[in-house]
Amino acid sequence: MIWAPTTISTATAQEPVGVKVDNKSEPVLCAEKDNVTLTFAHPKVTRFRIEAAHPAYINTLQKDSFAPDWTACGFAGDAKAQPPPRKVTLYEDVDIWVTGFTFANFWRDRKVPFRIGDTTNDNLHLIQVWVRKNERAEEVLVLYPTDGYWRARPLPPEHLGWSAYGSSFMIGPVENAGRPVVNLSEIVFDPKQRKFSLKFAGGGSATLTIAALTREAQVLDIEFSEPISGPPFAALRSMFITRFNNDTAEVATLENGARGWNEQSIMSFEGAKSATQVWTGRLYPSRHNTSAPDMVFRNFTMPAAKEPAPATDKPKPK
Repeated sequence: MIWAPTTISTATAQEPVGVKVDNKSEPVLCAEKDNVTLTFAHPKVTRFRIEAAHPAYINTLQKDSFAPDWTACGFAGDAKAQPPPRKVTLYEDVDIWVTGFTFANFWRDRKVPFRIGDTTNDNLHLIQVWVRKNERAEEVLVLYPTDGYWRARPLPPEHLGWSAYGSSFMIGPVENAGRPVVNLSEIVFDPKQRKFSLKFAGGGSATLTIAALTREAQVLDIEFSEPISGPPFAALRSMFITRFNNDTAEVATLENGARGWNEQSIMSFEGAKSATQVWTGRLYPSRHNTSAPDMVFRNFTMPAAKEPAPATDKPKPK
């Protein structure tokens, strides 16, 4: 069930740290509203890894389902009436390119400068990262600058040729602005290193690097400049209506020192006190975003302890 990478970078090879996971999910009937919320907290964590991996059933799918489901959604008319967004190409080379979008009526209109090289834009609501793989273009990562939401997905399986986004995640101090958000003050992207540098509005910074991208998974390595000791340092947001209509339905946690995984339905999950790994996803196909990836949070680490200064034999002054 849990996808495991074949290699682990030196940045995440330290002894794992257990983090507190809280479940703040609430039941809803509208499939286009995020009602699943998991938060991750620890006063000393500075590094961790997020993996977006195809669900276990991906090779059994003959047809995908990714159309919006507006059943029981009171805002369907407003959503469908939105004018087309303004699109701009922010960067392009042979292997990677970045596009930005500005919507006429985005829910949260904050100015967050986004810079690549010498070019800065501060009115973007959505940023897309595309790569060229196997002689075709693939959109693999998106970021919403004004609320700090990300979505990631692996390269699509060959037999489908495309796969859906599903759950979102946030990195940084998670705050409540009517819904969970991370307030960013600046974003810089280095296309050569595939690295985002983030500054938080309340201070501190982080980097997010695309460490691996295959037909099985996308691996993202995150590092904070300093621990986030107050609010949660990360969160997952998703949707669950029923077991046949959801973007994530199950959660599994491996507690620090435990001899086995704890698996539960996402809506009845009671949280974890010291989880070293957290998996969320689906064991059975859903009618909504059927190919959307599982999400794995793992490799939580603290800064290495500083070694004491070497002793000297010099005599003390009298």
